[in-house]
Amino acid sequence: MSIRSPRIEFAVGAFLLLALASLLVLAIASTNGKFGFGGDSYNITAKFTTIGPLRPNAPVKIGGVTVGQVTDISLDPVKYQSVVTLAINKRYTLSADTSAGILTSGLLGESYVGLSPGGDPENLKPGDQIFLTQPAVDLIQLVGKYMFSGGGAQGGNGGGAAAAKPADAGVPDYLQGEQAAPSDETKK
Repeated sequence: MSIRSPRIEFAVGAFLLLALASLLVLAIASTNGKFGFGGDSYNITAKFTTIGPLRPNAPVKIGGVTVGQVTDISLDPVKYQSVVTLAINKRYTLSADTSAGILTSGLLGESYVGLSPGGDPENLKPGDQIFLTQPAVDLIQLVGKYMFSGGGAQGGNGGGAAAAKPADAGVPDYLQGEQAAPSDETKK
């Protein structure tokens, strides 16, 4: 038979209380202060061809003021577009011709959804979709395209015509739209 010390029992109890308090803090932090009561926002969706680094919980802004957040991102299985669900604060009503774009704060800042309300007298209702969308601009892809497509050779920096290659060098003619695609009969 072992005799437990009250100090050990107190230490185990304190450890358990500390662990429960940590779990409670994590649960509150994961809800961003919202406890599931809802009612203070409504959802609308927007489809984008490219969302870049946009993530759930990203802010939704109008003129730099946060009016909501991204709650869900999914893929349309038919058109292969990204479907972004936006939770907009009920204080703000959006006209039916509102446009949405994925923007970046600064050069390498966080991505957010920027809304530009139009002048339509009708408003978007919960569950409606924004049809005017602008996809994200991928800066890395733009820089790579500029670096590897001969963008510098067009400036005439001494490379000469022999050194400069056209951007579509190596691309088959049928992919450039100048010639019909080869059929199976012409390949033989």
